[in-house]
Amino acid sequence: MPDLQTLIAFFGVAVLLGLSPGPDNLFVLLQSAQRGWRVGLCVVLGLCLGLVGHTTAVALGLAAMVAASPMLFTAIKLCGAAYLAYLAWGAWRAPVSAGGQMQARSERDRLTWRSALHWTGRGVLMNLSNPKVLIFFLAFLPQFADPARGSLAPQVMALGCVFMLATLLVFGSIACGSGLFGQILLRSARAQRWLNRIAATVFGALALRLALVQR
Repeated sequence: MPDLQTLIAFFGVAVLLGLSPGPDNLFVLLQSAQRGWRVGLCVVLGLCLGLVGHTTAVALGLAAMVAASPMLFTAIKLCGAAYLAYLAWGAWRAPVSAGGQMQARSERDRLTWRSALHWTGRGVLMNLSNPKVLIFFLAFLPQFADPARGSLAPQVMALGCVFMLATLLVFGSIACGSGLFGQILLRSARAQRWLNRIAATVFGALALRLALVQR
């Protein structure tokens, strides 16, 4: 287990990383603005669950296999790019109705368990389909682990939990703030249309960026 000072320092770094623009926090920002803070928090939960997968992969040595295999890395990144392209297409074609009464409003007012699981799953898929997160964790987490304090795997898992806590706090704040702001935008059909176009453009750009990324 890392010492308290290391954990505090790691938490601070994780918060700064969560605040820096990236695919995950942009995904939270746009989905919360379009569909409300409840959906945004479900997405955040899914992203954090995805981090469990990345952390476990690093602790078990699976991340090193992905980093060493160009074919596996390419397969994961292309799946992630395809998913982002799918989100871009869906955002571009999202329906807009007069007076701000769109389908997303019903999700904002009452989020069913089925819908919550759906958006949580989207968050998990969004995170796990980005191999850059896995490679980042492989390079980042071990730097804060100390072999003198015992096995590295439990230390990596502990650091992953701290990273998830920081992500939950930062992304949760983004979801709530963006969701409240989105309520104002969605009163206008024109604002809805522009928000959908912006979301489609961002997801499309992220898909292209991920497809072209190198290890």
